[in-house]
Amino acid sequence: MAFVHGKGAVFSIDDSGGTLRTVTIYLNSITGLPGARALSEVTAFGDAGVKNIPSLANVPFSVGGHYEATASTGISTVLNGLRTATATSTFEYGPAGSTVGSLKITGECWMTELTYDATVSDRVPVAASFQVDGIPTLTTY
Repeated sequence: MAFVHGKGAVFSIDDSGGTLRTVTIYLNSITGLPGARALSEVTAFGDAGVKNIPSLANVPFSVGGHYEATASTGISTVLNGLRTATATSTFEYGPAGSTVGSLKITGECWMTELTYDATVSDRVPVAASFQVDGIPTLTTY
């Protein structure tokens, strides 16, 4: 078995100008990829059990981490422009890192939510939610 640790994960996303930016150093969570398989039920009278056929994929995912505002490369700068984008953004995700042969999940997505919640006694986190446009592609680096 070849187990991996989440600390090696890699995530990149297009900024509003279409430049793929690696934002891994600002993140501490990525959830929802590659997503559940959608099925449509086609059970009919006389069937002994439920039957299904493949259906349309509906893949939301989210990222979370630490707010950082460095011009052009900070996570908030990269994500801010995606809130009102009129085109999809490309994303790349490597849950085991980006070494040759590692799983790479890619696709196009829309940002659906962006929050910077703050409290007086803690860091400012960033949380963003996305909707995959189509289905994610699974390849390798």
